Amino acid sequence: MSLIGKVIATEKVPTTIDDFCFWTNKNLILNPFDVIKVEHIRNSSTFAVVEEISHITDSASFLSNFISNDFGDVDAEEATMRIGMNYVKAKVVGNTHNIFIPVQSNAKVHLATKEEIIIALGLDSIKNPLVCGYLEMYEGTDDTAKITLPVHIDSKFLIGPEGAHLNISGISGLAAKTSYGMFLMKAIQDKCLEDEEAEDVAFVVFNVKGRDMLALDEPNDFEGDQDEKDRTMAFYSMLGLETNPFKQVTYLYPYSNKKRSNTYAEKDLFEKQTKHNKAFEYKFEYDLDKDNLDLMFSNIDDSNQTMESIINYIIDNQGGFGAVHDWKAFIEKLEERCQPGNTNDKSKEISVLSWRKFTRMVKKSINNNYLFSIVDDSKKEVRIAQKIKDIQKNDVYVIDVAKLDSDMQAFVFGHTIRELYNLQLDEKDTTDGKKPPSKIIIFIDELNKFASSDTPKNSPILKQILDIAERGRSLGIVLFGAEQFKSAIHSRVTGNSSTFAYGRTNAIELSKGDYKYIPSVYKNMMTRLKQGEYIIQNPIFRSLLNVKFPKPLYKQFK
Repeated sequence: MSLIGKVIATEKVPTTIDDFCFWTNKNLILNPFDVIKVEHIRNSSTFAVVEEISHITDSASFLSNFISNDFGDVDAEEATMRIGMNYVKAKVVGNTHNIFIPVQSNAKVHLATKEEIIIALGLDSIKNPLVCGYLEMYEGTDDTAKITLPVHIDSKFLIGPEGAHLNISGISGLAAKTSYGMFLMKAIQDKCLEDEEAEDVAFVVFNVKGRDMLALDEPNDFEGDQDEKDRTMAFYSMLGLETNPFKQVTYLYPYSNKKRSNTYAEKDLFEKQTKHNKAFEYKFEYDLDKDNLDLMFSNIDDSNQTMESIINYIIDNQGGFGAVHDWKAFIEKLEERCQPGNTNDKSKEISVLSWRKFTRMVKKSINNNYLFSIVDDSKKEVRIAQKIKDIQKNDVYVIDVAKLDSDMQAFVFGHTIRELYNLQLDEKDTTDGKKPPSKIIIFIDELNKFASSDTPKNSPILKQILDIAERGRSLGIVLFGAEQFKSAIHSRVTGNSSTFAYGRTNAIELSKGDYKYIPSVYKNMMTRLKQGEYIIQNPIFRSLLNVKFPKPLYKQFK
């Protein structure tokens, strides 16, 4: 590629094994993350990634510059032009002969070729390649110099066993967190469908906003824009992915009666999915789901474990609860416990006030809520736990919780996580003896609702998420979480994530300690990222990468 400058080494700013500076043409447009090549000793080449670009002149101070322009006359012509230059700071990422002594002063600097970029970033040594986007380099140069290439991540460092869990952060709307999460899952499903020897992976996706993910198997019409469709299809082909939306999708909607709808899905779409045996409505039955009552108290600080004691009392069928078999009778039994003096020897440690608090909170979730009723199989009604037993390789389960209140969203999410966890621990029997997938990826947007740093420590849902973050890699449960602010997420969740995707983020968030080790120039770039653009961090990469990804192939709702 073209020669663009030479290395600078001065008394005050020497070159080091980690970084160096070089001068370049003032009119050459480079960008952070561009890869350059430097001629080094023993016929080797050192590769580096552009970090900072500066312009300097021989002016001693701002005042000197002001005076030379006729004391601030903006129309004045300088009698003598200032000597100026552009210089670039670059971070060393590798050497062709593994020579890491500092590059020498006046060494020639070149733009790297496509093949050299792949070597420089370590993309040539990816053992289990899974596409995670594409790079565009030298965008400011002429069209012949611009380079576009796919970026692959080692799947074992994304979904285990070497590393696991993905955290996606960025401001609402512009960051397109859901779209990037779905893009990665689409790449994983394509890889599994194409390669019979690939690991068997299934997906459980929570739809938490509107209709975002309620038509994953329906093609995107791109609003009739054929040019946009052709461009998008070309990108997917370049990345080696199929140009079809997701396959093997099943939708689980919260049960709705005639008076009230619990989903944002349009009636026609729901009926179409039901007709093709793709959609079901979920409910919770008392006898089979009472063990999950603790999930209703996930946002309550139960420091004295009073609520936990009541739940254990109920699950152990004490005090007549063994004769209860439906939610209505359960509420009636709770109301009995709320009467003054209505205790027996086994429950006298639990005060009437505690029973009243417990009953009030349970009634808030259950009363007049048809989700808590008997399942009618003939009407496509199911229990989530039962459908979890059916999950197989490449299946995509979309669980809709968007229209439920925050407490019910937490209950459904926690219930599903618990069932998946027990399935992978072999504590739940599968349907017809089928073996569950070796890996199950769980995608949840707005992770801060369930695993924030402010969530009560005794929250059963937080405990489950922490267990998945710390043990899920070995059990085959992988968490893909997304949120606006990474700093708001519990440190044990982010600390156990192997891959981070940073979308557009505001400056206040970037000032938090979570971004302390990211170079300032990259943090500044995060405030300017466009939709479809992410900065990726993974142990397999030698440097942070600025990747792009194409628009979704599944139906988009406005």
